[in-house]
Formats: sequence, structure tokens, C-alpha cells
Amino acid sequence: QVHVVESGGGLVQPGGSLRLSCAESGITFDPYFTNWYRQAPGKERELVATISSSGRSTNYADSVTGRFTISRDNAKNTVYLQMNSLKPEDTAVYYCNVQRVVLFRADYWGQGTQVTVSS
Repeated sequence: QVHVVESGGGLVQPGGSLRLSCAESGITFDPYFTNWYRQAPGKERELVATISSSGRSTNYADSVTGRFTISRDNAKNTVYLQMNSLKPEDTAVYYCNVQRVVLFRADYWGQGTQVTVSS
């Protein structure tokens, strides 16, 4: 079974940085995509960043381009989201999603990690 576990959230001041981690396990298909989503209170879930299983392809939401970087270490089965120049509007629960695209579509979600940007 596919398991996805996020970590690294917390409280940070505006302008600060955090690095989120997404540990993946049980993946037997390839290629696939790993996505970071976020959901703020009262708002819809938003796609923040995407990386391919090879790591060669990435994509970002306009709101985080230039501030966030998604990367993966396949030796550790972990995807990272480096978040710099954080703003209060980045406050949300961040979710990691593994998106299967081979043979059939399936989505696997982690439990989420809270990021709060506040002074």
C-alpha cells in the first residue's frame, strides 16, 4: 500500500523559511507525480507545486513561484518543499499527494502538516 507522511510544519515569522518533507513508501508504479497542496481555513484546496518521479519536471503556482522550491531525493523516497520569504497568506495545512498516472488514475494523500506564518 502507498503511504505518504508529511512533516516539517510549524510556526514561523513573516520572511522566514521552512522545509516540509513528504516520505513516500509502497510505490510500485512509475512514472508518477508528487504534489504539494495547501488549504487555508474557509478556502478551497490549492495546488502549490508538482514534481515528476524522475525529478526532471517541476511546476509551481504563481503565488509561490520564486519563493518555494520542490525537490526529491529518490534514495530517501522523500520529496521536499523549501519555502522561503514566507507570508501570512501562506498559512495553511499543507498536504502531500502522490498521483498515479499509469494504467489508472489514483491519488494518495498524507494527513497534512500545519504551517502558520505570523509575528
